[in-house]
Amino acid sequence: MKIILHHPQIPQNTGNIVRTCHATGAALVLVRPLGFKINDRMLKRAGLDYWEGVSVVVIDDLMNYLEGEVSPFYFFSSKASSIYSEIRYDEDSVLIFGSEVAGLPPQYCQRWPEKFLTIPMKEGSRCLNLSSAVSVALYEALRSQNFPF
Repeated sequence: MKIILHHPQIPQNTGNIVRTCHATGAALVLVRPLGFKINDRMLKRAGLDYWEGVSVVVIDDLMNYLEGEVSPFYFFSSKASSIYSEIRYDEDSVLIFGSEVAGLPPQYCQRWPEKFLTIPMKEGSRCLNLSSAVSVALYEALRSQNFPF
């Protein structure tokens, strides 16, 4: 399982996601530009000592990366209509999340509209915190595989 964060802005969210990746064995891909430096004190503090156990890669171009991706991938957006729990995820699935500020650029939905999923929320809610959304989606993906770790 792999988590991709497109232009993450808040170091504490990314640090929490590193902890979740450590607990589940998921890899993490960060897409530049980042709203922080990888050695940011708040980022490290939120991830504590979990960084060593997580494969973290930083890339510059998500579109290029996905064009070469052979594993199934899914985007998560509050604007999608398909529900995240209706998917049967593979152990090598890639879960992609947008920036806390801007979400995902429209070009991804235009290219892969069938790969967009949402986590249902009550009407009037903007969105979940990024680290919460990653946790919800990742644990559902793992549940659908009977927690293979």
